[in-house]
Amino acid sequence: KSLKYDEKAKLRILAVSRGSFNRSLRQARQNVTQSIYTILLLGYLGILEEISLEPYLEAANKLKAYIDTQRELTKKRPKEEQLQTVALLHEELKNSLEELANPRKISKRL
Repeated sequence: KSLKYDEKAKLRILAVSRGSFNRSLRQARQNVTQSIYTILLLGYLGILEEISLEPYLEAANKLKAYIDTQRELTKKRPKEEQLQTVALLHEELKNSLEELANPRKISKRL
């Protein structure tokens, strides 16, 4: 998905130049593409037959829920209960990502 100039401006930190932001964004997209190709190649070679992508999909769903909840709360004044829900979602997401990024656990899954 290509981002419009206004969308890019909202994502960019003020201290980062437009060129630096665009370069980082391009590199991130290339990294994602290369990662997908690597997973496909490892699957083709039979190395990833036993790996389950379920934990990664679950983390992606948690991230989506967190972002959707954050967007809803910015539109209105959140109640204390809603803030607690966001904090819980944040903690679950953080734990999931830390677990998936742990090199020891990655090697066990492979």
